[in-house]
Amino acid sequence: MIQKTNFSKKLFSLFLGVVFIFPCVNAQSNGFEVIKNLELIDQIYEHLDKYYVDEPQPGKMSVAGISAMLKNLDPYTVFYPESDIEDYRLMTTGQYGGIGALIVKMKEYTYISEPYEGKPAQIAGLKAGDKILTIDGKDMKAKDTDEVSNALKGPKGTTVSIKIDRSGETKTINVPRDEIKLPDVPYSGMLTASVGYVKLNGFTQTASADVKSAFLALKAKGMTEFVLDLRGNGGGLLIEAVKIVNMFVPKGQTVVTTKGRVMEENRVYLTLDEPTDLQIPLTVLIDEGSASASEIVSGTLQDLDRAVIIGETSFGKGLVQRTYDLKYGTKVKLTVAKYYTPSGRCVQRLEYYDHELGLKPEEVPDSLLKIFKTFAGRDVIDGRGIEPDMKVEVKEISRLTSTLFLNNVFFNYATKFALEHESIADAKTFRLSEQEYAAFKEYALKETFTYSTASEEMLKKMKATAEEEGFYEDSKSEYEALMNKVIPSKTRDLDKFSDEIRMLLENEIVSRYYYQEGRALNAFSHDDILLKALTILENKSSYDTILKK
Repeated sequence: MIQKTNFSKKLFSLFLGVVFIFPCVNAQSNGFEVIKNLELIDQIYEHLDKYYVDEPQPGKMSVAGISAMLKNLDPYTVFYPESDIEDYRLMTTGQYGGIGALIVKMKEYTYISEPYEGKPAQIAGLKAGDKILTIDGKDMKAKDTDEVSNALKGPKGTTVSIKIDRSGETKTINVPRDEIKLPDVPYSGMLTASVGYVKLNGFTQTASADVKSAFLALKAKGMTEFVLDLRGNGGGLLIEAVKIVNMFVPKGQTVVTTKGRVMEENRVYLTLDEPTDLQIPLTVLIDEGSASASEIVSGTLQDLDRAVIIGETSFGKGLVQRTYDLKYGTKVKLTVAKYYTPSGRCVQRLEYYDHELGLKPEEVPDSLLKIFKTFAGRDVIDGRGIEPDMKVEVKEISRLTSTLFLNNVFFNYATKFALEHESIADAKTFRLSEQEYAAFKEYALKETFTYSTASEEMLKKMKATAEEEGFYEDSKSEYEALMNKVIPSKTRDLDKFSDEIRMLLENEIVSRYYYQEGRALNAFSHDDILLKALTILENKSSYDTILKK
């Protein structure tokens, strides 16, 4: 057992390496606790190594142990073993070696859900809806999406052989892998003769350059008002957020301040370059998926009264992470600070540090929220993400529509539609005819799925209460009559909610012909938040009033 015991000592050293990557802070007070608990970890592993019924797998054990330890802190403090470094690279650069396609798991198999236009998967002939049977001869049945994704990825210049089932016909497609760069800006264009639009999906190392390039191209087309769409953008590199703000505010302006436990994390980030455009009317679109760097951009432009923020309240992530290289090709990403916008507010919504072990983090209580002032004197608050200047309530979709989406009915019908229709109208104007929607209804009614309405669930609760109180028998007939009206009817609800069903189905169908750009163009006419931005930009007095100009 000498060899195994030596390995446990090496594992102990590895844990020490993880813990002591920072300068010692409160070393004397914390030192004993650190050493004591690391010795316990070492002893537990040693006993597992000697006595456990099966041969332990030290690699899996150490990753699981480290991940569990970090998970107790916050969701953003993460360990990257060597096998996951490609995921880290994708997160920071948007690049990976692969075929360029999204995948989705349905029942036992994984399907191509959306190939990227102009990337190897699309060029080689893979289509949304293709069922992946094998990859390089390996059966993919019952494999999870991570395993399928890893099998598709690989170095540029290598080829992957994918056997697919397309509507009952099997074929093998050889796809050369390439260096795939997910676009930070999947779409930019003119919404009207004067309003330009840029959709930003992430803050990788090229985000600010891509936004600036798109912005200048739109200016050349006559843009005099600008919409920056940060909805669904979960963030990324802080410095890229600073550079994007810099496009619209003067050089030397404070964009964000970070404050941490370690002195070196107390920093002030200033704009370093001359601005691109100080005068253009600007709106920024946000929703509950806009987080981190998105909140720095929207919050700073709001604090400086430089843009009208439109949409829903953002996510509320006011934490900063920094990544450190460890031994053996691994990395650890640690939360090192909170960030503050120019008014002095921190948008962090959840408190991860003061909750008891095992309990979910709670929101910062209303009693602790503070009011801050923008440069023009407008009120803004901390602790709740970014509250938009113009709030637009997004309509909730019906239970039926949600069920159709979650059961992949839209996805599967779009696959069927694309096989039967060689082409459709352009992405912006495509609409299903009455005959085509009737065909979808017929298809959906044959699908096996169940759903309930909120009214039905409330009536069932009311019945239980009435029975407890002895009132049910007196109102039984009225209850049953009302229940019959709210019990789901697929046929009735496919007509009742046809507008929202059409919207999602048309968008899915458009993606089969015009890919990601087509999705964006098709969605514009249904987009209440975007339509509100256009209204504000077209009314200069409303824009100025909101910003107190």
